[in-house]
Amino acid sequence: MAVAAVRRHIGGSSAYISVNPYAVSEAAAATGLGSAGIAMAAAPAAMVKPSLSQFAVRHYGLHKNRLAEKQHELRKFSGKMAVDERSWQPGFGLVNSKASGARCAVARDLEVLFSADSRGENLADRLGQIIGEVVAAADSRARIQILLKYAGSLPRLPDSDCIPSNRVMGCTTRVWLTAKIDDKGRMNFAADSDSEVTRGFCAILLKAMNGAWPLEVLAVPTDALGGLGMGIEGVASRANTWYNLLITMQKKTRWLLGALEGKSVYEPFPSLLITADDMIPEGDFAKAQAKYLLPDTAKVQLLAELLKQKQVGVVAHFYMDPEVQGVLVAARELWPHIHISDSLVMADRAVKMADAGCKHIAVLGVDFMSENVRAILDRAGHEKVSVYRMSSERIGCSLADAAQSSAYIEFVKAAASSPPSLHVIYINTSLETKAHTHSLVPTITCTSSNVVQTILQAFAQVSDLTVWYGPDSYMGANLAELFLQMAAMTDDEIKAVHPLHDKGTIAALLPRLHYFHDGSCIVHNLFGEEVVARVRHLYPDAFQTAHFEVPGEMFALAMEAKRRGMGVVGSTQNILDFIRVRVQEALGRGFDDHLQFILGTEAGMITAIVESVRRELTAGRVQGAKAKVEVQIIFPVSSDAITTTSSSSSSTEESYQIATMPIVPGVSSGEGCSLSGGCASCPYMKMNTLDALLRVCQLVGTPYDGTLQPQQARTFNDHVAGYAVSELGCEPILHMRYFQAHGRLSDDLLQHVCNQDVPDDLGCWMQ
Repeated sequence: MAVAAVRRHIGGSSAYISVNPYAVSEAAAATGLGSAGIAMAAAPAAMVKPSLSQFAVRHYGLHKNRLAEKQHELRKFSGKMAVDERSWQPGFGLVNSKASGARCAVARDLEVLFSADSRGENLADRLGQIIGEVVAAADSRARIQILLKYAGSLPRLPDSDCIPSNRVMGCTTRVWLTAKIDDKGRMNFAADSDSEVTRGFCAILLKAMNGAWPLEVLAVPTDALGGLGMGIEGVASRANTWYNLLITMQKKTRWLLGALEGKSVYEPFPSLLITADDMIPEGDFAKAQAKYLLPDTAKVQLLAELLKQKQVGVVAHFYMDPEVQGVLVAARELWPHIHISDSLVMADRAVKMADAGCKHIAVLGVDFMSENVRAILDRAGHEKVSVYRMSSERIGCSLADAAQSSAYIEFVKAAASSPPSLHVIYINTSLETKAHTHSLVPTITCTSSNVVQTILQAFAQVSDLTVWYGPDSYMGANLAELFLQMAAMTDDEIKAVHPLHDKGTIAALLPRLHYFHDGSCIVHNLFGEEVVARVRHLYPDAFQTAHFEVPGEMFALAMEAKRRGMGVVGSTQNILDFIRVRVQEALGRGFDDHLQFILGTEAGMITAIVESVRRELTAGRVQGAKAKVEVQIIFPVSSDAITTTSSSSSSTEESYQIATMPIVPGVSSGEGCSLSGGCASCPYMKMNTLDALLRVCQLVGTPYDGTLQPQQARTFNDHVAGYAVSELGCEPILHMRYFQAHGRLSDDLLQHVCNQDVPDDLGCWMQ
């Protein structure tokens, strides 16, 4: 084959590139890129439009700092990248007898990437011009008339196309969309809605998109949809229709393009479908979750009787195994002193249980949780109430361990040496860590649901403050990214987040926010590039949920969805509330709906989610709701997890192996997870078994309860800076509670911050 250069115009400048589609599949296999990514990476960086770079990052799972690595991998194929100019045809690329359909599609992709639009304008610009025509109308009424005119020009979809598989998710009205690639290789969309105003919005988007190349459609960023509200009163909620319709267009385009190129389709993640009457699991992992949501009645009865007989209250974290949570939820109907929540609320509920007469508290969580429960009970005057863990072995936490590392000690020393400073420490750390850090630098605890407001309020109250956040590196990086995004917002948008800030104050705080760079939750560490790439491909139009501790890729995905009303980033409780409200909204709309949620946190949340969703669906039925609403919870599974040992083992050696692994152990089969760990499950939480809880209940208050001594929650008799560790460790928690109650930092904490001196002894508290 002759080697020839194909001249293409990129961004107004001319360049030459030689590409051989016959080598693309080989290169794609070696680099993990599709044909569009191959073409982009093969081109000189100066030739690539920013939107195309964003396209490759978003749609091929490439993190920006890995793009150079991918380009390097491609160089080995550079000798094979050539096109016979006699085979090149506009729109279809290679059409000679030797070129397969996939190769033709590859060639077409390359032409799109390296040529100007035949209509002489950028697709995003064309869309902006159409929107601008409507915005330029004199008033709201005139704009409505234009929308209705557009709606009148939109052909109705046949009933056969108005089906669930064509629904655009997340819209306040019903919207349907179909897509196909025509015989010229261009996209053709059709849409319809049961709202005329929404049909007008759809018609505008289709006018811009129809006739575009597939990769043009995929390269349109959502921020191209400017003027969404168009200044029309009463239709602000329609803005999400634009975003969601574009996302669905891109999803359908990606799937059509993949089929045309012969690309393999991702296997769907395991999921659990929840209806008012049933739960339908898909995949082995989901089947295991569902199995335990309907617990053995004999086990439920036995546990409830023991708890009542021995006066034992139970506080458990959301991340418990589904088997344990299923039994606890059912037993709560027979014994009220059972509570499942995030870590912050566990100690408070334990105090209420002690006030109600419980003599013992069983803590189903990791060790720092039982330590907090013990300390808070003591401060509340319940020193005689015993607190039990579920294992005689240490129940660790990778985040709590990170806060006791030598690197974190140096981090805190830097904070103490730079007054005025405030140390904002995640609640998921030990009482000992809180005490020692507070002795060096003023410290306040935070949760994933209040960390943003805590930091913004601190900067607002102390003008020259420096904030040091730790130990969760992902949450720290996400905070920095969030504040960077806020710096680009308008003052009104910023004040909606925090009323005491504007563009100037946000810009000023950015260099004074520091976060620890070497700590992560081994569960949330799973939600990285590979998982996000699959989510973007299979579920870009689903509701996205992410814990604040997840890596930046998952955080960015959820934040992007949040901006269009389709996502939440926050705590486990924030995620639960988000799902509950979306279900309520769907019931209120009055038509059948299918909601999909990506569960970007520990899989143990599913028990609380199912309970909440079933409660809402049942309530809707009682209130006469005619709509059939079903909720699909999708479990993102990392295929990069590993299997070495069962997390249920209590041996010291195996526990050490788990603690030192870079990710959660677990892959044993095709789905990328196993029931003994992995997927999105915490191996430490799995040490809280139902058998362990039953054993505690059976032995407590008997002549054999001495055998439970190793399982009693740790108490701290040591002193630091003249204070008991248990007392000083509670102060950062109490500072947080004051903030939650009053919306500002306490005077005591402010005085500590403003009058702090560099400590004479910046010693090490590590043992």
